[in-house]
Amino acid sequence: MAYAVSMVKGVRVPDRRSGAKAGLSRERVLDGALEYLDAYGLPALSMRKLGTHLGVEAMSLYRHVPNKAALLDGLVDRVMELAFAGLQDPAPGSWVPWVRRFAHGLRAALRAHPGVLPLAATRPVNSPEALQLSERWLGSMRAAGLPLGRAMDVINVVATFTIGHTLAEVGQTPGHEGTEPDLDQHAGDLDPEQFPNLLEVITTRAGLDFDTRFTEAIDILLAGYAALPLPA
Repeated sequence: MAYAVSMVKGVRVPDRRSGAKAGLSRERVLDGALEYLDAYGLPALSMRKLGTHLGVEAMSLYRHVPNKAALLDGLVDRVMELAFAGLQDPAPGSWVPWVRRFAHGLRAALRAHPGVLPLAATRPVNSPEALQLSERWLGSMRAAGLPLGRAMDVINVVATFTIGHTLAEVGQTPGHEGTEPDLDQHAGDLDPEQFPNLLEVITTRAGLDFDTRFTEAIDILLAGYAALPLPA
């Protein structure tokens, strides 16, 4: 696809053309929406602006996403697809490393596209595409030895924790990006006698390593589930 250079925030915008010539697909529309969110944030997203970003008329998008609500749902689906991409079906009894890779893949996808975090935290994953994906991983986990209910619990807990952790890590308030306060900003205002522990955290960075915290928490969650007896 040929690109015309945009001077707005350095984002490359494709040459405007029809949807068919642009080779649009649902995946391309959603990836374009992710690009737009990365550049401008969720409040700025509209079908018209997305069409301009992809170099097509907005009406061309409706062949792939029927409305904006479906677009927002599709963005959550796309991040989940990225998280599961490359995951081979687990061998019998090896569901723990499989779920661990999913958790780290989901965190990586959300960190790469933080504009999706408010959607991932609030919109249910229930589009036709998401249902197909859910059916696939449920089958994989049951084949690996987990009963249906436990498989649902494990993935839901791990996904919920991952979304929440990443939201705390890199999430921003839609429409107010870049205004989130930072702990370091308060360092000069804290009385050492009243806040000795917080000042030590700021100085030493103890407990502020998101990578270590996430890795350990996921391992603890999975170890706990693995230690549970299987329901009768």
